[in-house]
Amino acid sequence: MNVASLHRTLDQELTALLRGASLECLTCGEFVMHARGSVFCPECGGQLAEESAFVTGATIPAQAG
Repeated sequence: MNVASLHRTLDQELTALLRGASLECLTCGEFVMHARGSVFCPECGGQLAEESAFVTGATIPAQAG
């Protein structure tokens, strides 16, 4: 397997996550949650969002813990 085919596979997995065809986190394998154009994994904290989901000048709240 060369780098190009690996990149293509990762791109396909990310697209499947964003459109809801896949429900599995690419990092930890747990189920993900879909909300407002983004995909969030409650287990590992990973997040994936479409560019349109980001608002210019928005701040991300700090997580207490």
